[in-house]
Amino acid sequence: MDETTLANRDAWDQAYRTQFQTSDEILAVAVTGDPLLADERELLRDILATEPRVVHPQSGNGQDDIALIGAGAREVIGVDYSAVTVRDAQSRADRLGVACRYVLGSVPGVPLADGCADLVYTGKGALIWMSDIDAWAAEMARLLRPGGHLFLYEGHPAGELWTWDVDEPRIRPDRSYFGRSFVCPDDSYPAYGAVMWQWTLGRTVTALIRAGLEIRHLEEFAEPFWRMGEVDAAAFRGRLPNAFALLARQPLDQLRVDRTSR
Repeated sequence: MDETTLANRDAWDQAYRTQFQTSDEILAVAVTGDPLLADERELLRDILATEPRVVHPQSGNGQDDIALIGAGAREVIGVDYSAVTVRDAQSRADRLGVACRYVLGSVPGVPLADGCADLVYTGKGALIWMSDIDAWAAEMARLLRPGGHLFLYEGHPAGELWTWDVDEPRIRPDRSYFGRSFVCPDDSYPAYGAVMWQWTLGRTVTALIRAGLEIRHLEEFAEPFWRMGEVDAAAFRGRLPNAFALLARQPLDQLRVDRTSR
């Protein structure tokens, strides 16, 4: 890992230890199925009906994974670079007896075989930790079997521009849609000086196309996938984009490229 990624991992380890919900609270939410939003369930309904094997890069606390099992997935393999969250997520899965397995690994560099997933599920704050969007896209494509799907539900890149003013939406003077990166605010997660990366929607879509994937669906949403501290900002009230969903497919005739050649 490069120096910035190592520092980000340390920031997440510290945040999980000191700021996140307790394991019991996370488990209680996970078993309700609520972590999977209604839009996600609708877009994934037909895929989950096939009982897919799911790989979840940057799986975090594992709430989504338990919900994916409840929605039809045969197995979920979560991957995260935080040893703290991998351990805690596996403990919760074991307590529930669900088919979730967690491995320690970074993206790119997921320690799983090529073509191992019917569905790669990711997002909800994943892309902002990627310093190389093309390497990320290539890794997502590598994990998918021919005919397999990538599902990304993510914060809209424009959302980083909005202030949290409650009277009307405003644009932050310290951000640009085309900016490269910024330091995570101390009042956000994970804080501790973590560096977030910015990728425009067009840049993300282009990276996936270059990786050989077919874009099947792209939709933008006004509602953010998460409101930190239950903030009711004017920017969240239907006028501005705050999230997006993308569904892509690995073509059936996609040639598998050896990792060492990239």
